[in-house]
Amino acid sequence: MQKSPEKPRVVILGAGFSGLTAAKAMSGFADVTLVDRHNFQTFLPLLYQVSTAGLAADHVAHPIRGALRNTGVAFRMGSPLSVDHKNKSIKLDSSEVLGFDHLVVALGSVTADFGVPGVHEHALGMKSVHEAITIRAEVMRRFEDLCRFEDETIFSLAVVGGGPTGVEMAGAFAELVRGPLKNDQAHAAAHIDIYLIEAGPRLLPSFSESLSARTKKDLEKLGVKVRLNMAVAAIKPGNIEIKDGASIPSEVTIWAAGVQGEPTAAKLNLPLTGSRVDVEQSLQVKNYPHIWAIGDISGFKGKDGSFLPMVAPVALQQGRFIAKQIKRLANEQVLESFKYIDKGSMATIGRHKAVVEVKRFKLVGIPAWYAWLFLHLFYLLGGRNKIGTLADWTWNYLTFDRGNRHIMDSV
Repeated sequence: MQKSPEKPRVVILGAGFSGLTAAKAMSGFADVTLVDRHNFQTFLPLLYQVSTAGLAADHVAHPIRGALRNTGVAFRMGSPLSVDHKNKSIKLDSSEVLGFDHLVVALGSVTADFGVPGVHEHALGMKSVHEAITIRAEVMRRFEDLCRFEDETIFSLAVVGGGPTGVEMAGAFAELVRGPLKNDQAHAAAHIDIYLIEAGPRLLPSFSESLSARTKKDLEKLGVKVRLNMAVAAIKPGNIEIKDGASIPSEVTIWAAGVQGEPTAAKLNLPLTGSRVDVEQSLQVKNYPHIWAIGDISGFKGKDGSFLPMVAPVALQQGRFIAKQIKRLANEQVLESFKYIDKGSMATIGRHKAVVEVKRFKLVGIPAWYAWLFLHLFYLLGGRNKIGTLADWTWNYLTFDRGNRHIMDSV
């Protein structure tokens, strides 16, 4: 009787969109261990709604073990410390050493400051539930301060970065001010200024110019002060310095200007291109055929020679692709080259306001808004999270209220 070949041992670092997708896709033919420093996955596309009191924090987090139930995939909570390439093993900060035949690096991304002074000291990022709760608490704390005054004191909030995250954040804050906060204390709400600062000539630069213009118009209707062609020179306590010498008041600054590869990859002594891991067209790390890099950390370049965007669709496609690649190796088949299929982009600005672009097809207004809602609800992990999110959205829509206006960043 012929002995069946052993399953390849695969260790995946990171349980984001790419890592979790790859783990599930490989569960049938490989012994997979998924490693993450948290025991939950954060649904990053909806994180801004936690910041703006639209969703409860636990609605955008899903237990990793719950997502892996009945898959046979093992989970370890920890962070990688070092890789032993000779013995094909990786050491975690829990002191556990995991052996592997294939190592998949899916560590994701972190906030990029682009060398701007004061970003880490005086601005708030948007890459974790903790950061989202902190932003919400800071804004609500300033609102409570305003409620004590009957004068013309102004609270200024600024979002830096005119991409989808910045646009969605600014629009959501504007609706928070115009609705729930106005109903709570009209005088205080009337003295909140919201700025959206973009270094380039238009918002949503990856979209068509017509949709960028529509987005700017919709945001300004909501009361957002859009500032284009304003490159930030420094973030200071209470204001933002612009490179042309101007200054914009900002007591709370939210940095949504961009992301970079997770720095842990550098600690593992893997070849980098910029802040990402340098990979072949097969997504194998250069000079390390037993290591792969997917998602935001992957330095894969498209046909135009530029990096693929750090967005969920790229991560999901690479997660599924990598599973097929490792299966092909197990079956002694030739590897393929990854090809990203761009299925379009979307961004929501506010109630009944959104933009969708799929190649030459464009959608705006109410239909785009419903498409955005459906797609995000579809990809959200966990039935409980879907129901909770739908309940929060329905309540917000029907009552013009947001019930998650809690200050919970401290005891």
